[in-house]
Amino acid sequence: MADFKLYWRRGWQLLLQVGASLLLTTMVWVLLYRWVSPPATWLMLERRSHRPAGYEHLENERQIHYSFVGLEEVSAQLPLALVAAEDQRFLMHHGFDVEALKKAAQRNRDAKSKQLVGGSTISQQVAKNVFLWNGRSYLRKAAEAYFTVLIELLWDKQRILEMYLNVAEMGDCTFGAEAAAQRYFHKPAARLTASDAALLAAILPNPLKFRAASPGPQTRAKQRRVLRNMRRLGGTRFVQQVLTAE
Repeated sequence: MADFKLYWRRGWQLLLQVGASLLLTTMVWVLLYRWVSPPATWLMLERRSHRPAGYEHLENERQIHYSFVGLEEVSAQLPLALVAAEDQRFLMHHGFDVEALKKAAQRNRDAKSKQLVGGSTISQQVAKNVFLWNGRSYLRKAAEAYFTVLIELLWDKQRILEMYLNVAEMGDCTFGAEAAAQRYFHKPAARLTASDAALLAAILPNPLKFRAASPGPQTRAKQRRVLRNMRRLGGTRFVQQVLTAE
C-alpha cells in the first residue's frame, strides 16, 4: 500500500510538472507573437506539402505566398470587410460570441443541408489558424478554446485583427492580405477598395471552393451582403474604433 501511495504521489507530481511546463510554454509562445510575426503556420506547411483532398485540380506547384504586413499598411476597407463578414460583435466579446453560437446551433438543427454553419469569432479563428493543426476533434476544440482565452488576455484587439488578416487562407497557397491583393488585384493591400475587400471576405471561410480569381454567383451575392454590412457598421470609422480599443 505504501508503494502504491508513493507511485501515485510521484505520478501526480509529474503530471503537475508537465502541465505547468505546457502552460508556461504556450503563454510564452502567445506572448512572443504579440510582437513577432509567425514565420509560418501548420496549415501553410500542410498546403506546401500536398494538395488538399478533393481539390486535385489545383496547381502542382506548392509555393506558399505569405507576407506579413502591419494593420496600418492595409487599406481600412479590409479589416472592416472581415469583421462585417465574420464577426460583427468583434469589439463586444472576449473571444467567444455566445449569441452567434446559439444562432449557429439553431440553424444547424433546422437546416436540411449536411453543411454545418459555424459560430467562431475572429479570435477563435486566429487561435486555430496560428497555433493549431488542421482537423476536427474534441481535443482540437479544447485547444482552440484555450488559445482563444490566451490571446484575448495577452493581445489587444488590434493585434488579433492584424494577425487574422495576415494568416487567413485566401486561396490555394495564398495567405493574408498582401499576398491576396497582389495575386488577385495586382496591387498592394494598402490600395484595396471596398469592393476588393468585400470579395476577399466573401470567399472565407472556404477560399478553395469560393475563389476570388473567378467569383461565381454565390460569391458575388455574399460580396454584396458584406458591402451592406460594412455600411451598417459605419464604414471605416469602425476600424478607428478597433485602433483605439483598449
